[in-house]
Amino acid sequence: MSDTQPRPDDGIERLPLKSFSEKAYLEYSMYVILDRALPHIGDGMKPVQRRIVYAMSELGLSATAKFKKSARTIGDVLGKFHPHGDSACYEAMVHMAQPFSFRYPLVDGQGNWGSTDDPKSFAAMRYTESRLTAYAELLLSEVAHGTVEWVPNFDGTLEEPAVLPARVPNVLLNGVTGIAVGMATDIPPHNMREVVSACIHLLEEPNASVTSLCEHILGPDYPTEAEIITAKADLIKMYESGNGSVRMRATYEREDVDIIITALPYQVSGAKILEQIAAQMNAKKLPMVEDLRDESDHENPTRLVITPRSNRVDVEALMLHLFATTDLERSYRVNFNVIGIDGRPQVKNLRHMLTEWLEFRTETVRKRLEYRLGKVNRRLHLLEGLLIAFLNLDEVIHIIRTEEEPKAVLMQRFELTEEQTDYILDTKLRQLARLEEMKIRGEQDELAKERDQLEKILGSKQRLKTLIRNELLADAEQYGDDRRSPIVSRGAASALDETALTPAEPITVVLSDKGWVRAAKGHDIDPLALSYKAGDGYRAMAHGRSNQLAVFLDSTGRCYAVPAHTLPSARGQGEPLTGRLTPPSGAEFVAVIMGNEADRYLLASDAGYGYVAKLGDLMARNKNGKTLLTLPAGAKVLPPAAITNVATGSVVAVTTEGRMLVCLLSDLPELSKGKGNKIISIPSARVASREEYVVTLNTVAQGESLTLYCGQRHTTFKATDLDHYRGERGVRGNKLPRGFQRVDRAVPGEK
Repeated sequence: MSDTQPRPDDGIERLPLKSFSEKAYLEYSMYVILDRALPHIGDGMKPVQRRIVYAMSELGLSATAKFKKSARTIGDVLGKFHPHGDSACYEAMVHMAQPFSFRYPLVDGQGNWGSTDDPKSFAAMRYTESRLTAYAELLLSEVAHGTVEWVPNFDGTLEEPAVLPARVPNVLLNGVTGIAVGMATDIPPHNMREVVSACIHLLEEPNASVTSLCEHILGPDYPTEAEIITAKADLIKMYESGNGSVRMRATYEREDVDIIITALPYQVSGAKILEQIAAQMNAKKLPMVEDLRDESDHENPTRLVITPRSNRVDVEALMLHLFATTDLERSYRVNFNVIGIDGRPQVKNLRHMLTEWLEFRTETVRKRLEYRLGKVNRRLHLLEGLLIAFLNLDEVIHIIRTEEEPKAVLMQRFELTEEQTDYILDTKLRQLARLEEMKIRGEQDELAKERDQLEKILGSKQRLKTLIRNELLADAEQYGDDRRSPIVSRGAASALDETALTPAEPITVVLSDKGWVRAAKGHDIDPLALSYKAGDGYRAMAHGRSNQLAVFLDSTGRCYAVPAHTLPSARGQGEPLTGRLTPPSGAEFVAVIMGNEADRYLLASDAGYGYVAKLGDLMARNKNGKTLLTLPAGAKVLPPAAITNVATGSVVAVTTEGRMLVCLLSDLPELSKGKGNKIISIPSARVASREEYVVTLNTVAQGESLTLYCGQRHTTFKATDLDHYRGERGVRGNKLPRGFQRVDRAVPGEK
């Protein structure tokens, strides 16, 4: 072995890195779980909260004391018990002082302690002053009565309580949230009167079920008047498992036309709500809202005003939309994970939580009574010796004056214990002389009665339960209050769809040859008069409403849908559709249609095949669209033709060879996609070579005429004229008159 290598006997402990890492991380995890993040079931507090409350009690900052600077308290906490960051410690103290954060605050503060809009806007600790609240006495009143297990502080110079002797189940009353390593806790706050009632029920019925306990504890009770809308069955299930969620919804009322939000869910900022609603207004997604303002003040801590555009607005539908899209409705995770009496973290249901806390309380009361009984017995013992000294006062004085060791002589002469003798010798002569036998015997009688009463309670489980019950009732009477968060049954909130949120203004969507699109207000737009880019021109247009979808067809037979209100204005030259959609390579956009989902259109290829389709089946919102029309070899897509009546309407097909066929629309199938049925017969070879194909396809209502255009010439076929070309679907059709065998386009006319 070389000199540079460590020797096996050099006193250094060697561990594999894997073992050391596992051990170190496990120790860190346990520290975070047990000494930082999770509450103890006894007092329901994390260590930092417990240390703050105890340090304030040591400083004499009771509910009746004068306020002291918060920096003084934080200094004591850090210096004596909690050697961590001062800002984190002060923030924990602020949290316990905020009435909108704690259901029953533990700290009474003067100064800026934050607001509901910004809980972290509190002033620095050098500016604020604090003391304990009266409620904190429920956690501290029995600390000095032998009920607490004392543990050394971080440097071993002081002792601190491991758990405070809470007189009420604070773990449920104020709740707690915390994130440890591999686990977390989320316990909501509850109402004291309800929790105490459940505890008493459990004392009287130890085998009570969670369902029966939920007759007393209706649900969480947050420090806000917003509604809890979780179903009762879900709340019971949550309490049975120890896991679940609670949903809260803001409350509102009508004041003339305005909507007044009077209460927000727990830890929701009114300023954030206004931002969320204003963002929707700026995005033109709330056309029914005209104004929004915050009128909150000291008298009305929450007063958010929403002004609808008119009194015809459906307020309930509007609020349901806001509940679904803003923090006006919020869900809270529930996880009853606490450190139990055995020192282990565990998720407990409601019954286990209350049962274990009652065990903790029973043991605490027992320790308090035993401590008091010991005090009473010691006092009786001392009074017994004092009475002997009083009855033999002259002899006692003589022994003290004459004997060198008066203690031993007194113990032997009067059969006194060492403790009694020390008490007599420590008593001033003037006090001893002033004592009267009746006073001593009177105190003895009172203490004897108290001793007997204590022994009776300690010797009877029923008496002990009765004492705990009476103390819980007294504390609930003194510190309890009415429920703040009402539990109501409400329907589920749902956001309004885009069409309901967009103004229904008439618009015209214009598509160019190069696939550029724009939307102009109104229906009286001349698309040919618009400006186009060089080499581009008008292709198609559609009339509709701004709250509808614009459906585009490409040359491969795919369809796409785009919200019309998102299209660029016709003041410019628009934007390319390829920026929004992803058509196949080489595809061109050939048509645009708009309308209601129930509208029907004739979709066809120039090979003479087609079918009837609902517009709703064409509304594909994804960028890649969907396959709509299957094209035979060499065929192209024809512009869709609107149908007014499938049952009585007809379809008119004209080919490049001058053949025209009129057949019934009812002979065509209604499909969502496909090739369709043959409308007019054209040899497939002629279509593939582009020798012959359908040049125009129109639908005509019963009795309607059709005008054919051939260059500069045109002719109108009346309904009776069209009968000459009527035939069964799929035939070749009849020849048009000479001079009109090269048709450019056809337009249905008046009846």
